[in-house]
Amino acid sequence: MASTASASYTRTAIALHWLIALVILSMMASGWSFDLFADESAKFALIRLHKSLGITILLLTLFRLFWRLTHHAPPLPATLPAWEIKSARIAHILIYVASLGLPLSGWAMVSASPRNIPTVLFGLIPWPQVPLLQTLGHKKEIAERLGDLHGIGAALLALLIAGHAAAALRHHFILRNDILASMAPRHCAGFLNRLRGHA
Repeated sequence: MASTASASYTRTAIALHWLIALVILSMMASGWSFDLFADESAKFALIRLHKSLGITILLLTLFRLFWRLTHHAPPLPATLPAWEIKSARIAHILIYVASLGLPLSGWAMVSASPRNIPTVLFGLIPWPQVPLLQTLGHKKEIAERLGDLHGIGAALLALLIAGHAAAALRHHFILRNDILASMAPRHCAGFLNRLRGHA
């Protein structure tokens, strides 16, 4: 399929960017809140929501990756140094890897768990376990190792997102270019530019 060049991000790319960002933040908030609930039923409901959000991120990221491969992003400003362009590309790749790797590691962890609790997305859609992981021995140890990996991945993704957001704000308010505005919804881009004008 031929790629489609564009001078700005498409509406679909913008919608996917912010939707995935919102779901990732919701997933992180739910994942880091497990230990705040003493009531087991409330904690279990939060875990089910967390699993549903993770699979949602996996599917949305796969679609976003397909969209990105078939629709070119707008070019970065020519004034940016080569090291910054390369750093931005590496950061984007790492965010894609983490956005895929975290749901996959969580899915693997649930599949390896000896508790064998079914995953039902938002209480409506049954989601299969990974068959290979259900047949392994020492399932508890494997699930614990996968849990450790999942936690490390979540911390790394949080750092990547924080760096990504800081870089976007730097470009908008300090370097005063349109990188942030190009990914903002159309009705927000004008507001961002007016805000920059007053800064």
